[in-house]
Amino acid sequence: MNPPLTFAGVPLGVLDLAPVPEGSTAGQALRATTELAKRVEELGFTRFWVAEHHGMPGVASSSPPVLIGHIADATTSIRVGSGGVMLPNHSSLVVAEQFGMLEALHPGRIDLGLGRAPGTDQATAAALRPRVPTDRGPDDFPVQLTDLVGFFTGQWPVGHQNRNVHAVPGEGNAPDLWLLGSSGYSAQVAGALGLPFAFAHHFMPQHTLPALELYRQSFRPSSALDKPHSMIAAGVICADTDERARFLAGASSLSFLKLRTGQPGKMPSPREAADYPYSDLERAFIADRQSTQLIGAPDTVMAGMTELIKRTEVDELMITTQTYDPADRLRSFELVAAAARA
Repeated sequence: MNPPLTFAGVPLGVLDLAPVPEGSTAGQALRATTELAKRVEELGFTRFWVAEHHGMPGVASSSPPVLIGHIADATTSIRVGSGGVMLPNHSSLVVAEQFGMLEALHPGRIDLGLGRAPGTDQATAAALRPRVPTDRGPDDFPVQLTDLVGFFTGQWPVGHQNRNVHAVPGEGNAPDLWLLGSSGYSAQVAGALGLPFAFAHHFMPQHTLPALELYRQSFRPSSALDKPHSMIAAGVICADTDERARFLAGASSLSFLKLRTGQPGKMPSPREAADYPYSDLERAFIADRQSTQLIGAPDTVMAGMTELIKRTEVDELMITTQTYDPADRLRSFELVAAAARA
């Protein structure tokens, strides 16, 4: 086991979506994610987070608590968590029970990253939520978050409707809470509550710097933190050469293009991506997306990471890598770890 992996003084973590390649199955994808978690733990990465997405054939991580429990069992020291749980899709009590159980089973190793987006289309989001008068959506996120904290602490205002409700084993077994965001809203909420903040730079890079600034400006010390603590997730594909990395990156770029044009599917192969008949507009879309990712040989990626850390002044950097072949994804993390320690 290597010591904790840092680069430019910043700890490095992993965000994984359990991508499902064409010709593969969700089971194979989930097993590949578990093997990746075991390997990046050996390499010294400090966190391994999985994301909640629904209705996407190319993403197998629809239930973070189930996958987190499996990964935590398969590893020994790396922190495992959600990046994130989309709170409007769930009852705060259920989330407290689930993550309290995870924390009780793996004390000191569980992170609960919370987001307010549905992580899916509107129809699927509606099906996820119970059709009852008390149903809540993203606009009620602060109330849901306050309830969640109450279930973990067991502390409620006098007369609160949940005063006699107890999350077992959530109460007294709180994981580390993070707020996630892709705009300024969650940044301000995280700052006001004094919680750590993780920003989705990998798909909303244009909002990264404004959101981080809002977080730092709005930060108020709390029992969790005495000063702001921020992390961003960056898209990275590292290979032995720049050319090879760009070839591999074509697969996730085409997958994202299809998702954005209403054609979600499994991850295509890099050869299929290279041969795809792109329109000029589609080529521009992909070029723009890849321009904010770190794609290349180790020296290229390290240069990009150095610039990104310097520009954002973050406290941690999380890397997310999507390739068609799980072996290429694993190789990417191995190359990054070796270069970071060089």
